[in-house]
Amino acid sequence: MAGSTHTVTNQAPPLTGYDVFTSDRVLTEAVGRHLADRPREEALAELSGLGRGCGSFQTQEWGAQANEHPPVLRTHDRYGHRVDEVDFHPAWHRLLGKGVSAGLTDAWSRPGGQVRRAAAFLMWTQVEAGTCCPLSMTHAAVPALRADPELAAEWEPRLTSRVYDRELRPARLKAGVLFGMGMTEKQGGSDVRANTTSARPLAEAGAYELTGHKWFCSAPMSDGFLVLARAPEGLTCFLVPRVLADGTRNVFLIQRLKDKLGNRSNASAEVEFAGTWARRVGAEGRGVPTIIDMVAATRLDCVLGSAGLMRQAVAQAVHHCAYREAFGGKLVDKPLMRNVLADLAIESEAATTLGLRLAAACDGAAEGDEGERALLRLAVPAAKYWVTKRCAPVAVEAAECLGGNGYVEESGLPRLVRESPLNSIWEGAGNVQALDVLRALGREPAALDAYLTEVGAARGADHRLDAAIRDLLTDLADLAAAEGRARLLAERLALVLQGALLVRYAPPEVADAFCAARLGGDGGAAFGTLPPTLDLAAVVERARPAV
Repeated sequence: MAGSTHTVTNQAPPLTGYDVFTSDRVLTEAVGRHLADRPREEALAELSGLGRGCGSFQTQEWGAQANEHPPVLRTHDRYGHRVDEVDFHPAWHRLLGKGVSAGLTDAWSRPGGQVRRAAAFLMWTQVEAGTCCPLSMTHAAVPALRADPELAAEWEPRLTSRVYDRELRPARLKAGVLFGMGMTEKQGGSDVRANTTSARPLAEAGAYELTGHKWFCSAPMSDGFLVLARAPEGLTCFLVPRVLADGTRNVFLIQRLKDKLGNRSNASAEVEFAGTWARRVGAEGRGVPTIIDMVAATRLDCVLGSAGLMRQAVAQAVHHCAYREAFGGKLVDKPLMRNVLADLAIESEAATTLGLRLAAACDGAAEGDEGERALLRLAVPAAKYWVTKRCAPVAVEAAECLGGNGYVEESGLPRLVRESPLNSIWEGAGNVQALDVLRALGREPAALDAYLTEVGAARGADHRLDAAIRDLLTDLADLAAAEGRARLLAERLALVLQGALLVRYAPPEVADAFCAARLGGDGGAAFGTLPPTLDLAAVVERARPAV
């Protein structure tokens, strides 16, 4: 009507109703590349189906609801009985059920399973990252349990099931289960060897009684947990079932839920063990080596999760700027905004490309490729260190691309911003990863050989990459007293590996931009400082989600 002040114009439509997989050129190309010799068409069809689900309005709404209604702890029932249960919003259960049915806990039973799951995990993170925690730990529990063939035979079919059963009852009565992990204690943090939880052997073979606490235990409503405790022969890995075989609840006292910055849909708890029944996994005194395969898998998921968050942030920013007009034209066509978007896009592409390459190495290692196994030993901690640290600045800059709209909850960007630091902190923070890089360099020569073979495949293709490789070799020649510069080494290892992969697989405009800004020093500290002579329009268009 005439004189109306509420006509809505110049607003981007919601980024919904699209296929998150097929609209992501980087992801689809990586999956196709790594599944070239496998049942690729089946995988592409399956991932596209999940992509449509991830991009649907309903699924996105469930993600918002699960965060708006965080879990609530109930220590006792109405009669005063101790129950130690956590109540979740129905949206949480719907999302978790979708994630399980999509195979996010099963990468172990089919060819190319790690790549297929990695792509799915990267997409699912864009829906709701909180549910990724139990999905990740359940997936990662499989290699740890394989230290005990009897336990693996009993639990692996349930862990890799595509059935979500939320009821607390004996695992033998369930078609599918979820797992959590408990290593951190209040006095030790990352130093798990300072753990004080004790394990007393029982008469039953392999059974123990645990007494102690865990400072961080995520997804406390899971069916089982892998935990570390101190047995007579030293730190040992144990399986703690939530419900015992006879149907009684195990002693699993939830003291409180953490009030976290982000990841609010997921419950993270402090728990106490007081005569808690547990089954030993692996040999006494070998707790860290037993559980390390689980940790390695969850660390790779941190890389994939950060890549997913970055992808969603960039997709939202490019989508907004493709519709929004300012100063006489589309924002996406403005040279300075285009520079910002392109800079964000190459960061996102580098993260996705590296994450999928590491997933492919996991497939290769599972098939007996020792070179791929050695590559993972060095590349996973380096990638975990660097990719997860790049997530927060990408999310913040992407929110800024939306202006004030990006600071409003309804846009979804604040949730991405709150989630963005998490993967850098969990599963071993930055210093832990950097020190792990040093350990791999000092103790496992095959790891560096495999890394140099990987980056060497791109030598001669870009002079800036070649120079970065030479500088890196100089850094690696002297590792004496290297702890003080361990972060810098981890960063350079990750950047050189990303550059080598992009030079080999990305379009020339993407590889050129990455090598110029990340390896050649031709860019500033903030995003949006790429050399303007690059083909930035093509970089941005590649990152635009096809709706």
